Amino acid sequence: MADFDNNPTSLYSVKGIVILDQDGNRVIAKYYDRTTFGTVKEQKAFEKSLFGKTSRNTSADIVLLDGVTCLYRSNVDLYFYVLGSTRENELFLDATLTCLYDAVSVVLRKNVEKKALIDSMDTIMLIIDEICDEGIIMETDAQAVVQRTALKNDEVSFSDQSVSQIGFSFIESANKQFKWSLLK
Repeated sequence: MADFDNNPTSLYSVKGIVILDQDGNRVIAKYYDRTTFGTVKEQKAFEKSLFGKTSRNTSADIVLLDGVTCLYRSNVDLYFYVLGSTRENELFLDATLTCLYDAVSVVLRKNVEKKALIDSMDTIMLIIDEICDEGIIMETDAQAVVQRTALKNDEVSFSDQSVSQIGFSFIESANKQFKWSLLK
């Protein structure tokens, strides 16, 4: 695991990405720094403290809390956070936060609120994974992230397909990938 605070030559990285609701409850959280946020109890305590500090402060979009640089953005009933070390470049953290918010906004068709986010949780998790891999910032272009996470039309609705149809489509897809890997 990367040492986020003491390695000045590391790639641009984040300690975590968190989305909380208007009451400070976790909607989504991915932590990459196991030393700072080792247990769920520590994570929840940090989130409570973070929400308490940011929900009252509408004039700022960056705070320093417990040695963690926290950039945030709120909308309707959600708070989006990107967490980084104190040595991390705030411009990269801001680009990551903007990418996250814009990609979520595109996927939710500008309806960025808790119910819509929960309904699209699978895609939102893919967005986070495309932006950041094990704490390393991989992408800050929201359109590129949305294109990579866009589901194909035949994959969108499993409720309209029987289990055998889903299994057949997965087998067919695996066969195609296997054939292409043999041809390379």
